[in-house]
Amino acid sequence: MTSFALPHPSRNLLAPLAVVTAAVIALALASPSLAADEPDVPKDGGKGATVTVLKAAKFCFPAIVEASGIIIPREETMVRPDRPGLKVAEILAEPGDTVTAGQNLARLNFPEGGSTMLQAPVAGLISASTAVIGAIASPKGEALFSIIARSEFDLVGLVPTQYISKLAVNQTARVKIVGAGDVEGKVRRVSATVEPNSQLGQVFVAITTNRRLLVNSSGRALITTGKSCAVSVPLSAVLYGSAGTVVQVVRRARVETKRVELGLIYGAQVEVKEGLAEGDIVVARAGALLREGDQVRPVTAVAEGN
Repeated sequence: MTSFALPHPSRNLLAPLAVVTAAVIALALASPSLAADEPDVPKDGGKGATVTVLKAAKFCFPAIVEASGIIIPREETMVRPDRPGLKVAEILAEPGDTVTAGQNLARLNFPEGGSTMLQAPVAGLISASTAVIGAIASPKGEALFSIIARSEFDLVGLVPTQYISKLAVNQTARVKIVGAGDVEGKVRRVSATVEPNSQLGQVFVAITTNRRLLVNSSGRALITTGKSCAVSVPLSAVLYGSAGTVVQVVRRARVETKRVELGLIYGAQVEVKEGLAEGDIVVARAGALLREGDQVRPVTAVAEGN
């Protein structure tokens, strides 16, 4: 009896099927119509310069009015004896000393003999003294001592007319004083008139500090008059040129140049009043090497402190 061997199905029938399947997969990968739709990724695989980007976000900017001027005593008290003919016998305090009310400043001799003490009528800082041993003192003559009452100072600053209406009593200020650094201040008084020639008005800013200040030293007050909340970008994202003020944004991995109108500046941020929307992807450091339509690879900026 003759026997016949049949072909094994796993060897002879499945092999052609595997070849056909591999061909279909290769065709699908090669065909654009079967590829995933990725509109934000360039077809050439994302070539172009790498740029750091960030989202335009809202920020509340303080509205600041600047006033430049000099430091003066808020109140200065002149100290003299209450009768004529007294002679300075001893000096007990010098300019620059801080004194208390009732503290002895000098000893004065009477013409008929005996002596009395000249005392400080108020606490404060002695700003000047003319006392000289042997000199004659009088209630109508030159003051022996000048005391800045309670060591209180004002910055008397000048402000352009258009900003006077924005100022009000008790507004806070940051005062930068030459030789003394930054101190806190508060608007104490705003002038009701302006100088006709310069069109500048005066504002008096009360200074709060324990530091030793010099009378007539120059200073600049940054007075906070309100705030404005709007879309903002870093100053580094802004370009200034013949075409105006622009910001570079990235859409679908391409550079677009947008003309903007700027507003307030605070620190490293600038207010964008027109031209940008919250959430726009902005080139963090705009540069002249980037042109309209350039293809780029955006990388999101890492927030400071992360």
